[in-house]
Amino acid sequence: MSGPLRHQSAAAPAKVRPHDRARALAATSLLLGYPDSALWAELPMIEAVARESPQPVAACLARFTHYMRSTPRAELAATYVGTFDLRRRCCLYLTYFSFGDTRNRGMALLRFTETYRRAGFEPPEEELPDHLAVACNFAALAPGPGLELLSEHRAAIETLRLALADARSAYLDVVDALRAVLPVAAGQDLAKAQELARAGPPFEEVGLEPFGPPEYMGRRR
Repeated sequence: MSGPLRHQSAAAPAKVRPHDRARALAATSLLLGYPDSALWAELPMIEAVARESPQPVAACLARFTHYMRSTPRAELAATYVGTFDLRRRCCLYLTYFSFGDTRNRGMALLRFTETYRRAGFEPPEEELPDHLAVACNFAALAPGPGLELLSEHRAAIETLRLALADARSAYLDVVDALRAVLPVAAGQDLAKAQELARAGPPFEEVGLEPFGPPEYMGRRR
């Protein structure tokens, strides 16, 4: 699963209590990662968050943790791969919805990395910075810039939700728990999500250059 971001914090916006929001974001971050032994070790903590969270977060997390407990681990792992790795519209990489695997995605990825570093965090080396689990973890630790980043990509989150609902996926509860602690989606984000759901991510027809300008890339050999 995606590795943790490290250190530092910032003030949280109002409406949802900051403590409840941070715990819900941390729980959804874990649940959106691959269901390996590390996630199973954290499951009692996530169940505690479910019991202590306000509605509708509590119900969403309780349903999903019950699903985990009642599903064989091998089946759960296969479901995760089948849902997020084999379905383009269920992709967990937020910039993929708008940019696909195109040159323009590189600058969007840099936006994530630079936001993390300005807040005092280093993104995990084993995962792209726009993975939803990584972004949720960041928002739990640094709610100011983290929630802003998630809000910028709200249309992608709504597109993912539409795809999970169409697939009747249990992971819909995890995304709904996340949405419950975010600001209400703007109408333009919902409209964009509908369009992205219809059109799908863009393609690039010719060979891709490395993402980002040369100063961000290693020397080519």
